[in-house]
Order: sequence, then structure tokens, then C-alpha cells
Amino acid sequence: MTSPTPAHPTTLPHGDTALRLGWVHLPPPLRRAVEQKVGTTVVDSYSCDAGFTPGLASVLLGADGTRHFIKAASMKAQRYAATSYREEARKARTLPPGLPAPRLRWTIGGGPADEWIVLGFEYVEGHQPARPWSDANLRTASDLMVRIADQLTPAPGLGLETFAEAFEAWPAMWHTLAVSDEDFDFAEELEGLAARFAEVTAGDTLVHADVRDDNLIVRPDGSMVLCDWNWPVRGARWLDSLFLLIGPRGDGLDVEAHIAAHPLLAEVDPEHIDIVLALMTGYFLHAGAQPPVSNSPWLREFARWQGEVCWAWLAERRRTT
Repeated sequence: MTSPTPAHPTTLPHGDTALRLGWVHLPPPLRRAVEQKVGTTVVDSYSCDAGFTPGLASVLLGADGTRHFIKAASMKAQRYAATSYREEARKARTLPPGLPAPRLRWTIGGGPADEWIVLGFEYVEGHQPARPWSDANLRTASDLMVRIADQLTPAPGLGLETFAEAFEAWPAMWHTLAVSDEDFDFAEELEGLAARFAEVTAGDTLVHADVRDDNLIVRPDGSMVLCDWNWPVRGARWLDSLFLLIGPRGDGLDVEAHIAAHPLLAEVDPEHIDIVLALMTGYFLHAGAQPPVSNSPWLREFARWQGEVCWAWLAERRRTT
């Protein structure tokens, strides 16, 4: 690995990265069960192909004119997606009313003996933030992260893992990376930073922990909601605000100026930000080096790009802070 330099912006087909099941692929009895849940016959559907899981994520159009968003996956054919959806169903129930996130309305299956799990959410009209990121979209998304952090402190729900518990294996991923002699000292510095992540990420905020453009919806009025609450954990209230910046940084925005003016990040010790970025760098570069995934063809490239973004960002920060 030699001083990764990310493309600005990415060459990924944003909004079209997932190979998903469609409504027609669900077994007829399951489709009928969904129609009973939504209270109307489904006359049309379209797939939402952002993201990196192969499970179904579709908007259903009912004969009565209503729209419904559902996720579905088979424990046999899409086990990872089904497990993810099952976790999302369990944790989405803990989200408080009024949170700017699609509400979970019902589920089908998901038990130990069930082959399928289906999640029914309220339909939110809108689209992903455009790529490359704009300053305006970043401001809106950043305001959303601050508002969500306020609403989710203290963290609702019981028994949620802490950030340190959920990601305790990540520092060791630095050991798996092939690093050139030229980069060895810097990689060793970042590995040392990543090992300290537990001490700086503690907190009592429910952290989404997967904030990206494909998990945001821009509504017609310009406001945003945050979706896909698969892996929330308890941690520091500024973490989601930092994770949001990886994509915009890779797209060329001045995120350091953003941090300096941010109501949460401006108060964080710069070393603590570097520690979390070092943790993410090791994880992303490790994930990007894994074998391709046939039913998620862009997954490894996306992880590698994020790792390169974080590496370059840290190289700049460590020279100037």
C-alpha cells in the first residue's frame, strides 16, 4: 500500500450499487401476506438500488394509491441481509417518536424457524443527496446529525452494545494490511491511534454508526431523514457527525472548515478525531482488500475508496495538527 490517493469524486455508480431482489421474486404467499399488512393490492413496485446489500428494498404502489416501503430477505439465499434486517427490526422499535427517520410499521417473519423476514416502513418521498456532495447538502445533513444526537441522548432502549464493544476487533485489522516501506512509519502511527479508540468514543448517545449518502433521504422541501438503523450503538454524540464527513471529504469539500464551525466537532480534541479516523481507515482498507462479493459487486471498491479518503485526510491532519 503506497500513499493511497482517492479519486475525487468516486467512480461508483451512486444510487445503483445494489443487486436486489424485486417484488416479483417474493413467494406468492409472502406477497399476499404483505398485501394484507398494507391493506391493498400491490399494482406496481420499483427497487431502490442504492446501498450494498442484496435484499429487497422496494417501494410498493397500492391499488388505492398509497405507497409503502418494504425490505425483505431470505435466511437461505441472503443470510447477511436477512440478519441485518432482523437487527434493524429489533432496534428500530426503540427509536423515539418524532425522530427524522422512517417509522417501522410492521414485520413478517424473522423468527428462528422463518425463512423470510419482511419489514414494512412508512414511505418517505425523496431521493439521495446528489454526488459529488455539495456544501448545501452537507449543511443540511450536518444539522440533521446534530438534531438526532440531541434527540437520542440519553440513548433509548436497553442492552445496546457500546461503540467500543461493537468494534473491538477493528484495531487489529491494521495487522492484516500490506504496507510499503515508504508508508510503514505512518501506518504504525495510525495503528497506535486506532488502538486507543475505546477511550474517546464512550458516551450515552444512540449512534447510527453508518451515516452515508445512501442512508439519507432528501425530501421535497429540502429537509433530510436518516434511514437504515441496522447497527446503532451507544457512544459519543459527535461520532455520526464525523462519519458523515468521509464522503464529502472524498468529493473534495473543505471539511476542516466545517469541523471548525461545527457545534459538536469543534469542541472535540483533534487527537480524538484522528483516533476515530485511524480506526475507520484500518477497517475500510482491510474490507477493501477482501475477495469480491458476487451479489454486491461495488462493496469492496467502496470500502477501499473510503479507506483511501481517510488515509489522505489523516496524512494532512497529522502534518498540520
